[in-house]
Amino acid sequence: MTTASLATTTYPLRRTIIGVESALALAGAAGAVQLVAGVATPPDSALPMGLTSWALPGAWLFATVAVPSAAAAALAARRSPHAPTAVLVGSGLLALELVVQIPFVGPSALQAVFGTVAAGLAGIGIHARRTGWR
Repeated sequence: MTTASLATTTYPLRRTIIGVESALALAGAAGAVQLVAGVATPPDSALPMGLTSWALPGAWLFATVAVPSAAAAALAARRSPHAPTAVLVGSGLLALELVVQIPFVGPSALQAVFGTVAAGLAGIGIHARRTGWR
């Protein structure tokens, strides 16, 4: 068995996980920075629970999307046996973030796109676990 086929068999979809999770971490971090800075935010009337700024929602976005995605990408890059689980946790947290957003800012096409990404990553995480990520 060649080194390339061993890597593909032992760590299925590793490059995909690293790429998608890294992009998602960057998007989550950028969105969090935009919210905290007050750039391209929804109207203040959409702020939940009497908040007066978008700083707390920005921190929430960072904690539920950027951090878990970065962790999953880093674990996959290191070929950690915990990477598929991290992908599943990150996907679940991204889905939670989207569900929490909808009552406050309403549904949007961007949420549909990120919901599709969350579902796809969950499928990838399950596939990686079932096909022998070591």
